[in-house]
Amino acid sequence: MSERSSHWQLQTIVSQLRTARDHWRAQNGRASGEQGGRELPSRDAMAQILEALCGALFPMRLGPVDLREESEDFYVGHTLDVALNALLAQARLELRYVARHSAQADTEVEAQAIRIIQDFALALPGLRSLLDTDVLAAYHGDPAARSVDEVLLCYPGILAVIHHRLAHHLYRAGLPLLARISSEIAHSATGIDIHPGAQIGRSFFIDHGTGVVIGETAIIGERVRIYQAVTLGAKRFPADEDGQLQKGHPRHPIVEDDVVIYAGATILGRITIGKGSTIGGNVWLTRSVPAGCNLTQANLQHDDGTQK
Repeated sequence: MSERSSHWQLQTIVSQLRTARDHWRAQNGRASGEQGGRELPSRDAMAQILEALCGALFPMRLGPVDLREESEDFYVGHTLDVALNALLAQARLELRYVARHSAQADTEVEAQAIRIIQDFALALPGLRSLLDTDVLAAYHGDPAARSVDEVLLCYPGILAVIHHRLAHHLYRAGLPLLARISSEIAHSATGIDIHPGAQIGRSFFIDHGTGVVIGETAIIGERVRIYQAVTLGAKRFPADEDGQLQKGHPRHPIVEDDVVIYAGATILGRITIGKGSTIGGNVWLTRSVPAGCNLTQANLQHDDGTQK
């Protein structure tokens, strides 16, 4: 260690950190550590993969600055080859991790990883077409948008939705950790938190977007528009006999087609917002509403000021 390192008592700190790691591993049944090398996927690797996939999906807008149209197909092919091979490596890590820490046999991990990434690759043209509907929804839904190119280059809601469409496919394919990493990368960049398990229909538009939260079991229909600080969350978290939170239960709202939800609205629980409804700003809602409703803070109050 360098002379300056002596100022920090590094040998003592390193030893104490080793003790803390060993204690945690022993407590959690991982006393052997990760002697074979890193056993979990890399957030940095996924960030590079997602950037490359965005470029391959929209090469003349999100690809390299010097790309020319005549070399577009070559760029897309080369970029996808690199990105998909890198994604395959990350998929192997997640699947091997699951196999090592469960009763699942790891003999089929390689074939499973290849199959998942092959299916992901084949889904990309359909995802591009789906994303085109989201871009158009943003352009038509925002009078400040001057072009679809501006929407694609500048709107945080579009970046979050691109990541979500990719992450949702990985989530459904059996790679929930890679999916969650992908969604959290977009969350960090945009302030929009969409769990990769959420099901979202075509022509989805998040305007402004900061503070939006969409939970794992939310189901959103087609042509839905939401604004900043909207929460589609859970009302309660049931626990099992040991007091541990139960996983996977439907606990987030269902939002049907053609719904608009304005800024600051909080919608909680497994309730349904009927088709064509409008939910006003800052509304707190824990009950279903029928199709065509127009709810505001004012019409949610009784004459005496108490909430309906």
